[in-house]
Formats: sequence, C-alpha cells, structure tokens
Amino acid sequence: MLAAGALAAPQAASQAASHPASAADHPRPPSRYADVLDLHGTPTAALPGDDKDNNPVTVFADRGAWHAYALPEKGDRAAYGGFTGPLYIAQEYPWWLSTSFSRIRLSEGGHTLDLAAGGTPRFTSLPGLLRQSYDLGRGLRLTLELRFATDRSALVRAELRNTGTATRTLHAGWTGSLLRPKDAPMRDAPSLTATPTGVGVDFARVRKEWDYLTDGTERFEITHKEPVRTTLDGDTYRTAATAPVTLAPGRSHRFDWTESYTFTAAERTREAHRARQVLAAPSAEAAAADERWRRYVRDVTRGVPADRRRMAVKSLETLVTNRRSAAGKIKHDGITPSISYKWFTGGLWAWDTWKQAVGTARFDPRLAQSQIRSMFDWQIRPDSRTRPQDAGMIPDAIFYNDPARGGGNWNERNSKPPLAAWAVWEVYRRSGDTAFLREMYPKLAAYQDWWYRNRDHDHNGLAEYGATVDPANDSPEQRRLAAAWESGMDNAPRYDAALGTSVVANRAADGTLLGYSLAQESVDLNAYLAADQGYLARIAAVVGHGRDARRWKEKSAATHALVRKTMYDPADGWFHDTALGTGKPLTARGRGIEGAIPLWTGTASAAQARTVRARLTDPGEFATGVPFPTVAKSSPYFSPTAYWRGPVWLDQAYFALGGLRRYGYGKDADALTDRLLAHASGLSGNGPIMENYDPVSGAPLNSPHFSWSAASLLPMLTGDEAPAG
Repeated sequence: MLAAGALAAPQAASQAASHPASAADHPRPPSRYADVLDLHGTPTAALPGDDKDNNPVTVFADRGAWHAYALPEKGDRAAYGGFTGPLYIAQEYPWWLSTSFSRIRLSEGGHTLDLAAGGTPRFTSLPGLLRQSYDLGRGLRLTLELRFATDRSALVRAELRNTGTATRTLHAGWTGSLLRPKDAPMRDAPSLTATPTGVGVDFARVRKEWDYLTDGTERFEITHKEPVRTTLDGDTYRTAATAPVTLAPGRSHRFDWTESYTFTAAERTREAHRARQVLAAPSAEAAAADERWRRYVRDVTRGVPADRRRMAVKSLETLVTNRRSAAGKIKHDGITPSISYKWFTGGLWAWDTWKQAVGTARFDPRLAQSQIRSMFDWQIRPDSRTRPQDAGMIPDAIFYNDPARGGGNWNERNSKPPLAAWAVWEVYRRSGDTAFLREMYPKLAAYQDWWYRNRDHDHNGLAEYGATVDPANDSPEQRRLAAAWESGMDNAPRYDAALGTSVVANRAADGTLLGYSLAQESVDLNAYLAADQGYLARIAAVVGHGRDARRWKEKSAATHALVRKTMYDPADGWFHDTALGTGKPLTARGRGIEGAIPLWTGTASAAQARTVRARLTDPGEFATGVPFPTVAKSSPYFSPTAYWRGPVWLDQAYFALGGLRRYGYGKDADALTDRLLAHASGLSGNGPIMENYDPVSGAPLNSPHFSWSAASLLPMLTGDEAPAG
C-alpha cells in the first residue's frame, strides 16, 4: 500500500474556515431551467454504449474541457457523494474513467454518516453546474456543486451545514476506483498515483487508431485546497482531510477541490498553477461561471416564446458541452458534433462548423470566431508539399491527430459545402468585429477560387461536388464516395452508383490532375456558392475593397441566374441537380430537400418559389409528421430511417423554413415549425437533441446531443432563420 501525505502536520479542529449557513456568495442560475436535459446515470462499462443497457449517459462539460460529468441516479446509493464519471477523451475517443471517481465520505465519532439518512437526495442540473443536495439527518446538510473553472479543470465545492442545535465535529474523506476498459491494450492504460494534494491517474502510451489514443503524458488529477493524505489499494484510493471540522450551530464549512485532465507535460504544469489560483478564490470562480451562464441564458432566450425557452437552453447546453478547447492539432476552440458518439467526439467538421458558428454567435461571438478559425487553420496553402493543386481548400474534418500522428479520422480527401462566408458574416452581425472580417476575407476568397479551379469541370460557372487527389481516392468508387461526403449528404439517392452517378477527372491547362468531379452539377452547391459570393461582396465593402465588392456582387448575380435558369424543372416544380455536359435536370432520382436551398439563398424567382412552397407544404411530399425529410415522401427512394434518404435533419429544416419566410410564406413556416417542434421526439421534454428524426413517427435517430441540430434550433425558436444572400 502506498501513501502520500500533506507536508503540514495535522491541524487541530477549527472553525476558522466556516461561515454562517445562510450566507450567499452570489446569485444562482435560474431554477426554471433545471434539468432541461436528463443528466442522470451511471456507466457499467468503460466504453460508452458498451454497457448492458447500451444507453449512453448524458454528460455536462464547459469551457472546452476534454472531460465531462453527470449526476447519479436517484436510489443509486453506491454513487452518493460524487458525480458520475468523469468521461475523458483519449485524444479522439470517449471513455469512462470511473463510475464516480471522487465520492465524499463524512464520519463522526468513528462512524460513517449515511448521506441519505434524512431522505432521498436531490440531484439537479442547472445551466453551467451540477448540484447534489443531501439531508444527513440531525441537522446536517451537504451540498455538492460542480462547475468548470478552466478548459482543463472542474471546480467541485462541498458545503457542509449545521442547521441543528449542537456543535458537531466531523471528518471528511474521499474515495473512488478506476473503471478499466475490458480489452487490452486500453485495459492497462490508466494507473493511480497518490499525490501530496490528492490523487492522480496517469495513462500509458496506447496508439490504437480506431479506439484509444494516448501518448503516455496524459494526466487526470484531483487537487484539494485543504491538507489531505492519500492511500492506494490496487485500483481504489482513499483520501482523508488531515484535520477535522468543528461546526457550531448555524455554521457551515466548504471543501474545495479541482479535477483536471491534461494531455501534455506542459499542460499539466500550466494547469497546476491555474488550479492553485482557482482554489485560492473558489467563490469568485464560481460567481464568474454563474454570471457567464446567466449571460448565455439571457442571450439564447431573447425573443423566444416562454413555452420554448427551455428548448433554447437545452440547445445552449448541448453546444457548450460539445465545445473542445485547442489541443493536439486543433489550434482554436471548436465544437464537435457530439461528445456522446464515439466518432464525433474528438474532431471538427467544416460545414458543421459553419452552421454551429452561426448558432453560437447568439451567445458567444468570440467562440463562434474561434470555431471558424479552427477550420481555416488547416486551409491548404499554395506552398503545400503534398497538395499544392488544392490551395484554398478547407478539409472535410480535422482531429486531435493528423495522419502523420496516426489520425485515421482526419479527412482531406474531400471538402464540404461552401457556407463559410455566410458564417463569417453572421458572426460579424453579432460581434461588429471588422478586424475579423479583414482577417477572413482573403481566406474566404481563396476558398471560392478553389471551387471553380478544381470543381468546375466544363468551366461553365456551375460547380460539382468531387474528390481530391488523395491516396484514399484510389478508384472510381472511392472518388464517388468522397464526392458524396463532400456534399454532406453521404448516401442520398442522387449519389447512387446504381442510378448512374459517375466521376470525371479535372485537369489544369498543362494536364496536371487537380481532382475529380461528379458528372452532375449540384443545385445546393451552386446556390451556396452564389450566396457566399454575395456575402463576400458585403465583406469586401466593409473592409474597403470596393472593386472586389462589385466583382463579387456580379459573380453572385451570375451564379444565381445560372441556377435559376438551368436547375429548375417546370414539369414537377422543383430544383434538381443537372447532368454534366447536357444540363438536363436529373429528375428520375426524385425530389430531395436540396431543391429547397434556392429559396433560402434567394436564387428562385417568385414563380419558382410558389411551386417549391407547394411541395414543402404538401403532406405527401415534405410536410410529413416531422416536416422536411431529406427525400420527398413520394419518392421511390424514400426511407424514413436511412440517414440521408428520409430522416429529418434540423439544418435542412432551418434552410427550408428560412426560404419560406424569405418569399413571404411566414404563416406556412410558423405552422411547420410548430409541427416539427411538437412531433420530434424529446425536443419538448428533457430528451437529447438528435442528429435526425424519423419524419413519420418522430422517433429519434442516430447521434444524440448533436451540435448542428442544436445550433439550427436556436433561430427556429424565434422564427428568424437567417436567409442567405
């Protein structure tokens, strides 16, 4: 058995740190937003979703931390006194460190106190914090609160109050055990270590590309404010405060500690200093966190009807929990798609980022700017040694590890739909930061240039989705797959090889291979490009590039006109992709929700918008139980649960609703919004915001706690879906 003790000698029992039980340090977050998400649960296996119930526990994180927590289930007495977890991210993948790693234990006269002696505890999540309230009987109450103080550390406060009539002398301790992964080499990665201020967990180096990635420098560490002594017994530790606490009637005492998760030795050194600062003024840290969250809640609920404000706060909590701070190859804070789904935990995607930034700008414009920078940090430069032909391109996805570091999820084989200028402009509208526009303008212009240099096969001003020159794109099928990914609508019918989708090579004038294009010009892509050109005109005007502004405005008008003229089919009243070379609309593939994008971008004529509106409001087409399936209900390829072949994605609903409003169909948009919010399972309760929904039954589908769904939901709640262009 190993031990590490505080250097100071045990102190006599003291009331010096106690204060009146009625004292309030600062206003608390509003209780009307308690438990907007169900954050109760305990894992039974280290790998999320690998437990007997296959039911991931919803977690809370803040400030971009790479670890997260939940609340115990009522009645789970083994978990009382601690917070569920933490869930930690092994660079790219989520794992549970423990069922409850730090559980407080109190004793008096040598007897352990029952935390539930006075009744069932109350476990509550509030915006920005988790709270537990215990009645220990005989006038003793214990409150635990967890907030995040930094991007690497949570601050936990345990307040013990004596509301009785007798003086009490109590001893405090903490205990916890590792929850090991069941398979090697992950099973042997974590190991306990006792420290003078608490306990730590070190992680061995494991490079299992699709499951677990550590460098052997990672550390989870608990640091107590008060002197403690820790002993280890295998995978279990016990920490004890070296001095008892004596509480007179009406007095209280707080125990404060931080729980930090760092990746590198440098981070660990920096965080040790920051933890000391946090523990030197924990009340001030808690007050600052609560004030930040009050601002967040105020901003996301502004203009939202009272009966939908909890939904807005749920969106807020989803986005903040999915925030990851700069680490590894991620150079700026960004928002991952979902901490609750293995493949979405440790990386950032381009078109997710554009949409998420627009939603995040409503409550934190600086975070929105950081998200955009996180993707442009990896924009391909003209001096690239591996892909100079892709100068200006934004990769599809970036992760903690790039390919040189074993990053299998990093993806440069394709890009994503061009909504970046829209995102930059919408963030500027919230922040008024012209320096940000000046910073981004040349990067946005380079991205536009890349699309027309590398994705306009016949140079007719209409672009195609495609694939880069990349080792992964080593066959026609792989190039078709990459092009489908580039659209973001991976398995939509319009990309089926069985329906004739093929790929062609794109070359420069000197014969250099630039990449590949689908043999079809996509309606959503070109409508997005037209909109982004319009935003570039606005940006150029603000930053003083008048000539550029006029050029972009003319380019935008020309692109709008081409889409309007060539991609609308009067026979069925819908916009479609067109065949490369002939320009013929590809109507045999059925109507997809991408045909509504020209309304959101302002591309459609008034007459075209009327017929698109008719389809969007038809129950046999797109006005399903949950409106706006990705494929029309009338299509032979409609499948309500097959990813992009029927499920409702809230970003596409956002575009469709914005398009209806743009052309004066606000009443239709209101009615369809009401239907969507009422019928999408869990939205109106404490269930998670999902990646997508069954358009017929409303059942939740795929990843829970999905960021772009949360970001798209915020403007839908106020009916101000920002129209493009």
